[in-house]
Amino acid sequence: MTDKNYHLYGYRWVVLAVFMFINLTIEIMWICYAPITTPAASFYHVSDSQIGFLSEIWFIAFIPLSFPVSWAIDTFGFYRAVGVGAIIMAVFGILRGFAGSYSLVLWCTIGLGIAQPFLLNAWTKVPAQWFGLEERATAVGLITLSNLLGTAIGEAVPPILLQGGISIQTQQLIFGSITAFSSLLFLILAREKPATPPCPPGHEARALMLDGLKNALAVKDFWLLLFVAFAGLGIFNGIETWVEEIIRPRGFTPTDAGTFGALMVIGGIIGAVVLPPLSDRQQKRIRYLLIGFLLAIPGLIGITYATNFWLLMFSGFWSGFFLIGTGPILFQYAAEITIPTPEGTSNGMIQLIGQVSVIYVYIMVAMESSNGAFTSSLWLGVGMVIISLILIMRMKDPVFSKI
Repeated sequence: MTDKNYHLYGYRWVVLAVFMFINLTIEIMWICYAPITTPAASFYHVSDSQIGFLSEIWFIAFIPLSFPVSWAIDTFGFYRAVGVGAIIMAVFGILRGFAGSYSLVLWCTIGLGIAQPFLLNAWTKVPAQWFGLEERATAVGLITLSNLLGTAIGEAVPPILLQGGISIQTQQLIFGSITAFSSLLFLILAREKPATPPCPPGHEARALMLDGLKNALAVKDFWLLLFVAFAGLGIFNGIETWVEEIIRPRGFTPTDAGTFGALMVIGGIIGAVVLPPLSDRQQKRIRYLLIGFLLAIPGLIGITYATNFWLLMFSGFWSGFFLIGTGPILFQYAAEITIPTPEGTSNGMIQLIGQVSVIYVYIMVAMESSNGAFTSSLWLGVGMVIISLILIMRMKDPVFSKI
């Protein structure tokens, strides 16, 4: 794409790559204690629930920081804002590797949790600064892929390292060092924006954050989209959090649970690669949101009732592909329908709802039956998906996405 007023630069892929890398490493730091909860509890001489809190603290930190961080991204630019987050992440990531007590690990984890919104709330800002209209959902999809891949690595690698004789503290130092390296690459290679805009004049302009927030909240489709985001992210977080408890009453083992959780994430990764480019090519957002949520339903039913190993695994992969694979389209649609709201603001709102969706995670426990089954809460999830489908059908594609 070349024009006297706007141009696409090959360097956009370098900026995207280093941004993807730090999003990958921050997710490793978030989830890396979860698969080794019991050994970690023994290592730090605390309870399993205290180790679980190391993951939960990220949600707690995100909620009050979301709006201030979005303001910083939109006011000072994503490079400065994400750079601050990258530095915080690097410092506390390295320090956690040297922390020998739970209290120090907790404080370092709080620091990492503070860094996370600086990265997550810039998901649509980076593509908006560097990519053309027809590539932005694809770029957000690749960022989502890196985020999910980080989660998968954080779930799969720590048990392997532990079996190989690498201590928990050494693991943390390894992860922290990789995190610091990703931060350094971002600070060196990332740039705020290219010499000329990547899109036609007018499409890159954004309002101030507070004005943009008012504008976003005045858009009916954005309110509908917030519920859709709550449903999709809440169901994914809930299933990934309670996967062992969900399938154990049907005779499945913890190893089966780990395989299932990984396949659901892998399905989401592949979906995030396949679906957003199709949406970009056809310049259709609603069509793919409908397809994703509609086809996720059979997978959720399979997760609820499957007693056959392969059917359960396929159901997890299928649900991840369609439910999470449409996530990048959802983020990009939010940015498009709320113009001139800054991308950091619209993205921050969606990310905030994603953190608030932890409510569904706790509802699942409250609805657990006496025999340990999660059937009722999983059907509640199916009901949320059906409501989301009704809401999506009331939405409209943004006009400029047809350009």
